[in-house]
Amino acid sequence: MHTTASTPSALTTISQNLCFEGTQGVYSHVSEQTGTTMRFGVYLPPQAQAGPVPVLYWLSGLTCTEENFVIKAGAQRVAAELGVAIVTPDTSPRGLDIPGMAESYDFGLGAGFYVDATQAPWAQNFRMDSYVTRELPEVIAAHFAVDPKRCGIFGHSMGGHGALVLALRNPALYRSVSAFAPIVSPLHCPWGQKALAGYLGPDQETWKDYDACALIASRGWKGPTLLVDQGGSDQFLQTQLKPELLQQACQQAGVALDLRMRAGYDHSYFFIASFIESHLRFHAQNLST
Repeated sequence: MHTTASTPSALTTISQNLCFEGTQGVYSHVSEQTGTTMRFGVYLPPQAQAGPVPVLYWLSGLTCTEENFVIKAGAQRVAAELGVAIVTPDTSPRGLDIPGMAESYDFGLGAGFYVDATQAPWAQNFRMDSYVTRELPEVIAAHFAVDPKRCGIFGHSMGGHGALVLALRNPALYRSVSAFAPIVSPLHCPWGQKALAGYLGPDQETWKDYDACALIASRGWKGPTLLVDQGGSDQFLQTQLKPELLQQACQQAGVALDLRMRAGYDHSYFFIASFIESHLRFHAQNLST
């Protein structure tokens, strides 16, 4: 039922704007994985006019849409310089009539957690893992001048969790991964426990498939150093994010981690905008050949 179409679905162009000689667009398509119309942003740098460019997938956090990164991160200037495309999917399916879908900010609408749900009533539509890793890349490769073999992934908070987990689960797809203030172990924080119980059910063994620390312990990571930026004044640092758990997991598994604690910074896009350039340059270096 949830096989990706051999011919990617047609795109609807919602907006296109010239930006640093490239194009910042927002598009929609009908997704087979989610059974809904999904929106996503694409920044295509000017170098794409001459041929395919490397591509980065940005995964946003709770309550966000495809728009937050596009208008708040300030990434286009550096992406244009480096010749890197950036794709920004939405954070969950929308337009569904599922009871309770919009009752809380941290589950359901805007909170897909980048998993393939297995529990009713979520399993039919909440398939953000397969959407991000399988369907959306086929759509992007079919419609934009990108090189899918030079692909990286990064994200923030819930999206930082998604970036780490999807890279660890699919090391052949992503050459590099980084995160801002990621939820590093959903098994050990309220956001993660609520989401994984709802989407995957009560068996916590199944949760380990979507826990970065557990995946590092079981699978390791042979790609480039994991890059993580974390604000020292993040209001969720102690209760939800717990970067020390990632540090411990990487040390025990022999995985290289560059954890940068940024004194005074919080959880907002002001934090992301302050350090986005270093992440883009990190990815561009790893995607250059």
